[in-house]
Amino acid sequence: MLENYFPVLLFIVVGLGVGVAPMVLGKLVGPHRPDSAKLSPYECGFEAFEDARMKFDVRYYLVAILFILFDLEIAFLFPWAVVLKEIGTFGFISMLIFLAILVVGFVYEWMKGALEWE
Repeated sequence: MLENYFPVLLFIVVGLGVGVAPMVLGKLVGPHRPDSAKLSPYECGFEAFEDARMKFDVRYYLVAILFILFDLEIAFLFPWAVVLKEIGTFGFISMLIFLAILVVGFVYEWMKGALEWE
């Protein structure tokens, strides 16, 4: 009767091993004095171990949104370039219009100073 529960016991032991073993190994093998450069502000601009509810600059969000916008532009350019012969002049002109709209948006953001970092 108890041998029917062996797979459940084995599942629990493996799950605990997978969950606990990295933490134990990290405590045993990892450095005990962290490097000060690793605790310094990097991308977010504020200290890593401060209050989570502190205010920070909205420019980080703006830069992230602009990156996603212009990165997705490339996602549309690659398939267009692959099928350019099949779609002909209409596809070429429509992509030129799409790129012109994106360039106008990019120039607008550039002139407004959204890409400037002080």
